[in-house]
Amino acid sequence: MHSFDVLVIGGGHAGAEAACGAARMGARTGLVSFDLGAIGAMSCNPAIGGLGKGHLVREVDALDGVIGRAADAGAIHYRMLNRSKGSAVWGPRVQADRVLFKAEVQRIVKAQANLTLIAGEAAALRLEGGRVVGLELADGTALDAPRVVLCTGTFLGGTLFRGEECFTGGRIGENSAQRLAEQLRGADLPMARLKTGTPPRIDGRTIDWAALPEQASDDESWTMSALTEKRANPQVFCAITRTTEAAHDAIRANLHRSPLFSGAIDAAGPRYCPSIEDKIHRFGDRDGHQVFLEPEGLNTHLVYPNGISTSLPVDVQHDMVRAMAGLSQAEIVEPGYAVEYDHIDPRALTPDLQLRAIPGLYCAGQINGTTGYEEAAAQGLIAGLNAAAAETDREAPVLDRANSYIAVMVDDLTLQGVSEPYRMLTSRAEYRLRLRANNASTRLTKLGIEAGCVADERAQWFEHREAMRAVLGPLFAQKLHSKELADSSLPVRRDGGEKPISEWLRHDGVEFADLMTWVDAELVEALCANTDLADEMAEDAAYEPYLARQDAELRDLRASENLALAGDFPFAEVPGLSSEMIERLTSASPPTLAAAGRVPGVTPAALSALLVYARRWQTAA
Repeated sequence: MHSFDVLVIGGGHAGAEAACGAARMGARTGLVSFDLGAIGAMSCNPAIGGLGKGHLVREVDALDGVIGRAADAGAIHYRMLNRSKGSAVWGPRVQADRVLFKAEVQRIVKAQANLTLIAGEAAALRLEGGRVVGLELADGTALDAPRVVLCTGTFLGGTLFRGEECFTGGRIGENSAQRLAEQLRGADLPMARLKTGTPPRIDGRTIDWAALPEQASDDESWTMSALTEKRANPQVFCAITRTTEAAHDAIRANLHRSPLFSGAIDAAGPRYCPSIEDKIHRFGDRDGHQVFLEPEGLNTHLVYPNGISTSLPVDVQHDMVRAMAGLSQAEIVEPGYAVEYDHIDPRALTPDLQLRAIPGLYCAGQINGTTGYEEAAAQGLIAGLNAAAAETDREAPVLDRANSYIAVMVDDLTLQGVSEPYRMLTSRAEYRLRLRANNASTRLTKLGIEAGCVADERAQWFEHREAMRAVLGPLFAQKLHSKELADSSLPVRRDGGEKPISEWLRHDGVEFADLMTWVDAELVEALCANTDLADEMAEDAAYEPYLARQDAELRDLRASENLALAGDFPFAEVPGLSSEMIERLTSASPPTLAAAGRVPGVTPAALSALLVYARRWQTAA
């Protein structure tokens, strides 16, 4: 079969989600990859989730994506980050066994209906009349498809650097997509280069674990995917060490040998995960930087030293590593390296991640200037769902900044662009109180069911969950008198009167578990069987006043969202807009008034002028 509705190029995290998402929507989908055995490979850190990133994983999972289930299948260390703060910014993260994670991705991909796996190099896009009509493989095979999703990761024009060494590739030991990169550059698309890196891998048998503090896996039962019933694997501990002055001296003495400082690499790297040589150069006053030693799997001795990503020469990497506590005898199995690759300015994309210049061509993942498995997976899902929806006369789930971190990311990318690899952070979301990692299913699964991208297993799980929500509802309406609570030593005033449990949960020092003494036994039994849902409902009750305030803000936001600005909106004709404002708005081409307000540099005065003109323009149209 050489004819498809949607073709996906690349079998990484973005590609797997794009292909499976499109196929779940009913589109005849093909996934093209250099090596089918590498689909789902974790090319850098064998970890999934974290601050902001964990929210993305839960949201992709809520729309029946792959990454959450694969993370649980491979998880050997669970840790909830940011527990010292409110639950809205907690970050679920797992350390995964590389082999088990990849095996689960491949199991899901191979079992997916409507999906064909195609081994080969995507050599060139096939174009007719300026729009994509398919793909040509390096062996000359022509594949037909009116929708193509590029999920090329670091393979698009990828070049690897390690000290004075330079290789062509997107990952060590693997080729890069040079011909496709040349074609895209030739299409006069807005493109640039970014870089990322990876640390050396260490033989765990040469680490003095006893000399280092341990970081154990959380002992709770939470998982990344809502469909995972329990943790599947033995849990291992990680350890913590630090760089030292001796390590810093070895790095400083050889900065001239790093491609980051020699001029071999001039692309921007990730601000929130810089190379160790960059850390030493920028933060010269620090006497050490924390390094987490993370096992890569249950049946391997490889250890990932998180925190020392580097492109220094191999001999310097040895000196640096052995200068740290617990690593004086450490052996490096695979030295670290940096990779520089092509990306497309994401402002050239529409909100469905389709290139304006080439209709039918979608982009997802690092090609859009992002970093991380989680950001890639979320973009892949959006691109795949929208590509399939366009060919099957269906509607993809409608996401916005008020219901998902996914939409926050897409909005940031397509409106603001990137000057460095984009990383999701909880601070990027205005409505993070309602965008908690633990309520992603409540926010998004119903939308996925309505769009047709959620399979029967998850749909049935969600139906049962909502039935239990109705059962637990009366619990929060049950009224308790302040005297009863005070008599039980809870920190409330005795004369506080009678209030429902939902209101008592807003009092400092009153926890959900404290109030169960007064709850009907049958409700307690239902609660114990649905603790995740009960915790979510308790948080909703505690946050309710703040959420009500945000609801008012959202009504105003959505009123603005309804004021559409067409792709040909005449910003230059708006009275009172400065040349700078016209340039910024024309470049960003925001689809709505609310989106225009998020374009960097657009002032409230400019927005007011735009609002007045847009209403007249819309009426005239």
